[in-house]
Amino acid sequence: MKIVAIALHRYQRDTPEPIILSSVTELESFGYFQRNGIREMCRFMSKTLIKRCQPGQRQTIQHEEYNVHCHLRTDGLGGTVIADLEYPPRVAFVLLSTLLERFAVDITNWSSVTQQESVTYPPLQEAIREYQDPAKADKITKIRRDLDETTDILHKTIDAVLERGVKLDELVERSNDLSSQSKLFYKQARKTNSCCSIS
Repeated sequence: MKIVAIALHRYQRDTPEPIILSSVTELESFGYFQRNGIREMCRFMSKTLIKRCQPGQRQTIQHEEYNVHCHLRTDGLGGTVIADLEYPPRVAFVLLSTLLERFAVDITNWSSVTQQESVTYPPLQEAIREYQDPAKADKITKIRRDLDETTDILHKTIDAVLERGVKLDELVERSNDLSSQSKLFYKQARKTNSCCSIS
């Protein structure tokens, strides 16, 4: 999972074309001679797609092996995150929302900027580094990853027990911890569930 570029835009009624206020790219994984072309392509995609995004709307557009996540606020401040297809869209939109809110507070004159990329905004550089691993940057993604890992461990444990030829029915029958009533309940539940299964 990787973020390639983040750009913040101004696109209001008085701007025929979107103005990139500030942007940042992470192109270390690309060859040195490819980087300038990729940087230009990111700018082009970012401006083209923010122009087609309705105010108040969030959308994700796939281009080859990348997704461009766009968000244009109703006040004309917008942003794009270009990331690979594995990057979770929810995290990209959390990042955009956070950056846009913070930018509007930090740069109060953003709506009067007319020059492309004329705003230096260091938090963009911090954000592209911090959000490269969505699980570190986003608590919900981290929790989901931890749950997936726990589920994998549980499935492996159950599979390991079953591989040894031990069946749950046999374990219940041999258990001293279960009363005869609990064993009977388990058997009846198994019968009921097996006759009512839908394939």
